[in-house]
Amino acid sequence: MEATEREEMKQVILDKLEETKQEIEQLKELTKPVEPDNAYGRLSRMDAINNKTINDAALREQKNRLQKLERALDNLEDGKYGDCIKCGDPIPVGRLKFMPWTTRCVKCA
Repeated sequence: MEATEREEMKQVILDKLEETKQEIEQLKELTKPVEPDNAYGRLSRMDAINNKTINDAALREQKNRLQKLERALDNLEDGKYGDCIKCGDPIPVGRLKFMPWTTRCVKCA
């Protein structure tokens, strides 16, 4: 990977990191415990609990993505970024821009 591509990928990763951190903060607000409240009907409360469960899953997924992005940034700085961990071939830059946390090429994924 050339120096210009590395700098471009570093910026892509940093942008995705910021975006993911913002998403995590929003999901943290949505996953607060559902308080029992007299204003909720039985079905409204069940719906709120269901929505909280869905948001909990989304929060876990975003936290996982954050870890992968941080690992990708470390690998980029160590010079280990951009090669498939299975076959060793370079991962196309287009794939890396779309999914900068990926560690496998399309063929091996």
